[in-house]
Amino acid sequence: MIPPDHPRYRSLVARERIARCAREGIVSLEGIAAHGRGEAFDYLLGERTSESALLAEKTAAAFLITAKNPVISVNGNTAALAAGLIRDLQQASSASVEVNLFHRTEERMTLITGLLEDHGVRVLSGTFERLLPLSHDRAWCLRQGIYESDVILVPLEDGDRCEALRSMGKTVITIDLNPLSRTSRTASLTIVDELTRALPQITRACGEIPGEQATKFIRECDNTRFLKSALRVMEGNLAHALD
Repeated sequence: MIPPDHPRYRSLVARERIARCAREGIVSLEGIAAHGRGEAFDYLLGERTSESALLAEKTAAAFLITAKNPVISVNGNTAALAAGLIRDLQQASSASVEVNLFHRTEERMTLITGLLEDHGVRVLSGTFERLLPLSHDRAWCLRQGIYESDVILVPLEDGDRCEALRSMGKTVITIDLNPLSRTSRTASLTIVDELTRALPQITRACGEIPGEQATKFIRECDNTRFLKSALRVMEGNLAHALD
């Protein structure tokens, strides 16, 4: 039992949830390592949402609410950490939700879909096809979902699928704590923030941004600027730690 007054309560609860879902088969063992890597970068961010990340989250909302066919792509870690938050964002943005996995088995697909549906998420179903230009199982997707999307939110993404989606002309939004990753540098828009802090901010912005302001956010989107700002925050925190 983690006491709520522990100074790192949220992080420890997330870690325990990842471990439990790994035991249940929802999170892959490789997903545990990926979560730990993200935690390390969150330390550098001070475990809080920067002003730049908040602007990126509002920009993400603008893309989602103006899209013709927005899709939220969900993997095991995302489902484990944020199933209820995905439900809230789906309701606010009218986006479809599709499960897409690197370590794909039918058992994991069923478990993750069940977890999402238990939290009220409407998960796309149908016949999966190898439609993306990739040699691994991330290539499998639904024609009416990821394949036909114009804007796709891909939290905790692999760099190669991000590149493939961009090559198909899609607007790719990612949530990635590592501003140096291939995913961060390839995406149309990178939110350098922790998943469970970022999703509620995007959801809130979906209901607050008027159409004309959404257009302005999209027009002014500069992913390189967001990444440089995140690096400056990390550098500042490192300098402060060494004082």
